[in-house]
Amino acid sequence: MSATNSFSIRFLGAAETVTGSKYLLTANGLNIMVDCGLFQGLKQLRELNWKELPVDASSIDLIILTHGHLDHIGYLPRMVNQGFKGKIYCTEPTEDLVQIILKDSAKIQEEDAEQANYHGYSKHSPALPLYTLKDVEITLPLLNPVQPNQFVELSDDIRFRYRRDAHIPGAAFIEMDANGKRFVFSGDIGRPHDAMLKPPEKPEKADYLIVESTYGDRLHPKESTKDTLLAIIQKCISKHGPLLVPSFTVDRAQDFMYLIWQLKQEGRMPDIPVYLDSPMGFDVSKLFLKYPEWQILEPDVFKEVFHNTRMVSSVEETRRLARKTLPMIVIAGSGMMNGGRILQYLKEHIEDPRATIIIPGYQAAGTRGRKLSEGEAEIKMHGKYFKVKAEVAQIHTMSSHADQGEIIQWMSKIKNKPEKVFIVHGEPHASDALRLKIKDTYGWNCYLPRLFEELELI
Repeated sequence: MSATNSFSIRFLGAAETVTGSKYLLTANGLNIMVDCGLFQGLKQLRELNWKELPVDASSIDLIILTHGHLDHIGYLPRMVNQGFKGKIYCTEPTEDLVQIILKDSAKIQEEDAEQANYHGYSKHSPALPLYTLKDVEITLPLLNPVQPNQFVELSDDIRFRYRRDAHIPGAAFIEMDANGKRFVFSGDIGRPHDAMLKPPEKPEKADYLIVESTYGDRLHPKESTKDTLLAIIQKCISKHGPLLVPSFTVDRAQDFMYLIWQLKQEGRMPDIPVYLDSPMGFDVSKLFLKYPEWQILEPDVFKEVFHNTRMVSSVEETRRLARKTLPMIVIAGSGMMNGGRILQYLKEHIEDPRATIIIPGYQAAGTRGRKLSEGEAEIKMHGKYFKVKAEVAQIHTMSSHADQGEIIQWMSKIKNKPEKVFIVHGEPHASDALRLKIKDTYGWNCYLPRLFEELELI
């Protein structure tokens, strides 16, 4: 759509599902993509990553990123491969995260393809990575960091700005103005009482609101995360086994590091060794020192947290550490256990009743984390099945996503009645529950878009 004063939106991801965030807004002939994420979880979704978009990538003028998680940035190298050459806007912390995470993602994909070819467990011959480190290097120069709360002029009649959204360092929601209409893209809304990050700001106006619904059907438990974690640690120590923490290396790993440091400072747990086995997690942790303006935690405190955690750098060290059976806490990526160094620990300990595995947050359908959280008796890794004999402990209070009540509160300052609210980034039942809650609370007109659906707005 290219007519003057016309708008359309196309949902190229995170519709009817949580992953693969990509929204294409055509406004006055300008093609703007908001987020550019990978699909994760179910095989039929992951296979979409290998297909070209149903739109010409070279026709997209620019991309605006809300934050640096893989399901919001991980498709960028594929976009560039398909012909995208425009600017990629982001906040400064997100620029750093994009570099860290895309390089890590490409490295993992290259290693997985190499392993699959060596062991012969891929159906493809040869198995190929989705993209390579070389592809990432071509993508990174397109990044264009901007400050929050300052409008960026995209054309004579279109501008946007970022506002802080908590969730992770650098996360922001987008307010975009075009011909008197305001479009608000929520990104992933963070928690109002995060232990480390400043609370999310709230929009005051939205003619079109695109809002996430990851936890749109529930409220987070109110019990103390620290006490829950302590009980898990104490039980694990009593069994003389290791505690494995599959963790998202942006924010969640740092949350665990901080909580464990607090418990040690309070004298509530013994000084057992704590390891962060993720080169990416190490780099991300340094961002908490680099961008204190996004946080409520003092830099000196985080330095102490950092020093309390032993960093594992090499794959050889990972293999040695994974063979140990003494009490220790290992925080390793990835959070949904679909890749990363955590798999080395799972292969060594998942069949050991003395070991404990923490499920620390949302697990997408089709991931190993989801299967473990639902009590499956066997887990497949690298072509082999392993029986689940380790204890699986779940912590439901650590999500970096707002729950239903917090999403409703995030909307509470919007003074006008939006023309349409699009509910995205959620499994269907969660999105529909949020739709009903918004309708009952505010009386707004909500819509649940289908994947790849395009809608004319004006």
